[in-house]
Amino acid sequence: MTRPVPPRSVRLRRSVLSVPAINRRALEKIAGLDCDAVIFDLEDSVAPEKKAEARENLRSFFAAQPPPGQEGAGKERIIRINSLSSGFGADDLELVLALEPDAVLLPKIDEPQDVTVVSDRLGEADAPEDLRIWAMIETPRSILNAAAIAEAGRTPGSRLDCFVVGLNDLRKETGVLPQPGRAYLVPWLMQVVLAVSAYGLDAVDSVFNNFKDMQALDAECAEGRSMGFAGKMLIHPSQIDLANRHFGPNEAALAEAEAIIAAFADPAAAGLNVVNLGGRMVERLHLVQAERLVHKARLISERHRPSTGSG
Repeated sequence: MTRPVPPRSVRLRRSVLSVPAINRRALEKIAGLDCDAVIFDLEDSVAPEKKAEARENLRSFFAAQPPPGQEGAGKERIIRINSLSSGFGADDLELVLALEPDAVLLPKIDEPQDVTVVSDRLGEADAPEDLRIWAMIETPRSILNAAAIAEAGRTPGSRLDCFVVGLNDLRKETGVLPQPGRAYLVPWLMQVVLAVSAYGLDAVDSVFNNFKDMQALDAECAEGRSMGFAGKMLIHPSQIDLANRHFGPNEAALAEAEAIIAAFADPAAAGLNVVNLGGRMVERLHLVQAERLVHKARLISERHRPSTGSG
């Protein structure tokens, strides 16, 4: 019998900014940025001889920045480690256990075992249950195995929560050239979205490398949102506003969601799975989607509410 997929918790992942852990100035600026999540990168953006220094930077940063007081408040914090086979990954994972971020991002995932071995390690170390795992989907094998990896994330004890697509590595390994519209990559991207949708995970679209080309970024964000991605991985603060706009609820969608919620809250709809909303038949499954959208809008509003504290 197929195990039912549990409902996803609603998290804001419209804009996921990658920050090199070696760059102290970039770390200092994070508090003033309006991104939903930050990936502290110990992998690609840090030279081998700088790995230890980058880990110490993160240790100092986390010591000065207390974690958010509740789920949905503040920025989600993710540490991208090096692969466990690299010679650096074991020390990175020990740092994750010490700092207890919201999630650890695993690079170069090929198969389900790459995730389960880290889940087991976190469990053995008694890491908090809400310390989740994100997986980089950036190799040909990870695309081929996307559904199996996502399915493994639904097994008891698994911490898998989100996929992040890495097209730079995928292009390098396949020879697909970077082109506007990503026509030759769309089938692979949709395979990732299908896998996470089947097993209750999120998927974050790949980085857009030319952070000065806002027109092309705008088009790619619109494309990613249409595909069903939860947000976009970013490499520069200037990309945050566009990602937030495209992957967040717009006024029309929010108004429709509120109308759907109100229609099902009407006593006349009690026990009904389908209601008539302005001449359109709306099912109860649309109610679930509407509630998630309204909750996401509420999280955005709460984060932008003026602080009553100093500083």
